[in-house]
Amino acid sequence: MLNPTDELAQMRAQIAVAAARMVAQDGADYATAKRKAATQVLGDMQATSGVLPDNTEIEEEVLRYQALFQLDTQPARLLRLRTIALQVMDALAEFKPYVTGPVLTGSAGEHDDIALQLFADSAKEVQIFLLDKKVDFDLTETPHFKGARFEPVETVSFLWHKEGVHAELYELNDLRGALKPRADGKPARADAAALRALMQQVSPPAAPTQESA
Repeated sequence: MLNPTDELAQMRAQIAVAAARMVAQDGADYATAKRKAATQVLGDMQATSGVLPDNTEIEEEVLRYQALFQLDTQPARLLRLRTIALQVMDALAEFKPYVTGPVLTGSAGEHDDIALQLFADSAKEVQIFLLDKKVDFDLTETPHFKGARFEPVETVSFLWHKEGVHAELYELNDLRGALKPRADGKPARADAAALRALMQQVSPPAAPTQESA
């Protein structure tokens, strides 16, 4: 029989797996997927904070799911999104663009768009730049990456080679501290040079088997 700690860990893992499937298959956002997965696993049981996986755990399960079930499509999709992200970042280079989200982590799939963060003296500069380039965009707001203490930031959304791009517009001062890694040590955002380096990384060769050694 599982002790309460092991049972909690098992339910947490089950929720992460179920949520990851919704993200990878249906393009659900993490919060929605987590909520629906908790209902699937727990039923009418009240979900406590300890039983809910964090986004990092779900992301790890998304990557595992893609490696198992989407290996024939997801890598090509990721390469396309990263390639287009670089094109957009080069075009917006004066606004110090950083890529974030699934395109950076490697978990981007068919339902994902490109998420960027731009740093400029004024959000209007970016908007005027896009208008001058005849780029049609929608303007919304996104929560500040530093947390609820800060005002939401304007976000421009547009198409680039038929792929959705969402660029959050931050002030230059926000760049200080923005390059701190995530709690798991992975980068939270990357500039164009870092993204290029990531794309150029080559997987190490598989160890020889006894037959081939």
